Amino acid sequence: MQQIKTLIFDFGDVFINLDKQGSMQHALDLFNLEAFEADMIETNMLYEVGKITTSEFITFYKSKFPKVSETALIKAWNSIIKDFPVQRLEFIKNLALQKKYKLILLSNTNEMHIDYVKETVPFFEEFQSYFDAFYLSQQIHFRKPNTDIFEFVLNENKLNASECLFIDDTKENTDTADVMGFHTWNIDETIEDVVTLFETKKDLF
Repeated sequence: MQQIKTLIFDFGDVFINLDKQGSMQHALDLFNLEAFEADMIETNMLYEVGKITTSEFITFYKSKFPKVSETALIKAWNSIIKDFPVQRLEFIKNLALQKKYKLILLSNTNEMHIDYVKETVPFFEEFQSYFDAFYLSQQIHFRKPNTDIFEFVLNENKLNASECLFIDDTKENTDTADVMGFHTWNIDETIEDVVTLFETKKDLF
């Protein structure tokens, strides 16, 4: 069995808890919609890969829904962010101190969410410091589950996929990684916790 040398972690619902369903419903209620429209989905994706700025993102929604205030829009957008359990900070800190694995974070996110996390999670900078590489989609202009984001990580860090374990709560993302030869853990955030990594995936270590 090939030894795992690199651990690649998603951020949302792996380290920080998210309320995806609640946040989506909050937004739909705010806009009085049954579902997100095609132009909204496209705009959200453009924002996620840094192709548009925060102000352009807000302007799009303000022009589409002129009755919705900027404050209400930002509040709805950030309502997805919940708590960051401190035991997960301790988990990554201990891993970093062991220096046994290369540690990489790979997240689909956006400027507004990260700014909000920085405001509400006092240890975010400490958390970030424990990683050898910290990739946010809006900064690297790639997003999961596209293969190019995984190729980027492999090339940037001179890695072999077969020596990497990729941990993500979204099956679409781990499915792509599987096909590319990564070891994967499609974590179920409702019943699993990343801190049990070495117990849950003990067959890999």
